[in-house]
Amino acid sequence: MSRSATVTRTTKETDISMTFTIDGTGTSHIDTGIGFFNHMLEGFAKHGFFDLDLSIKGDLQVDGHHTVEDAGIVLGTAIKEAVGDKAGIKRYGSFILPMDDALALCAVDLCGRPYLAFDCNFTTERVGYLETELVREFFYAVSYTAGMNLHIKMLSGINNHHMIEAMFKAFAKALDEATSKDERIKDVLSTKGSL
Repeated sequence: MSRSATVTRTTKETDISMTFTIDGTGTSHIDTGIGFFNHMLEGFAKHGFFDLDLSIKGDLQVDGHHTVEDAGIVLGTAIKEAVGDKAGIKRYGSFILPMDDALALCAVDLCGRPYLAFDCNFTTERVGYLETELVREFFYAVSYTAGMNLHIKMLSGINNHHMIEAMFKAFAKALDEATSKDERIKDVLSTKGSL
């Protein structure tokens, strides 16, 4: 059975359609209206071996906030639905990823309890047409709708493009590990018996 979810979300601010597959090949078709954000999500799909189809019509005439935040809400929802009952998955994943001058750490726990720790100070207001302050908003929305504990820490970095890209790729690698199956895990990896 393919672990996949299709999620749509329509508000006065955004109209979003997404199909997300955990056990994919890294194929993506993404149109958010924000070029750099497309690039980050394409990297997320490729390096996590996720298949991701995403179309967003957002109120970009206002700014990118609703588009980016709502994309995080929908991705988090899709991750939660695609993971399902979490039986047999590793639950935890972590990765330290280098991208030229940037070094990003990401750790994930698919515990059902939302939490985001985000430690990065950007030095520019935007990269391309993506406002850098929205990167935290995206990951916050993902963590809270997916019910995941998510830690992202920039260990070093100078170039903001590299820093953001390292975060998205590190998140992809950590999530790939956390969602992967381990034959030693017969139900869920918790002494409580549920996640």
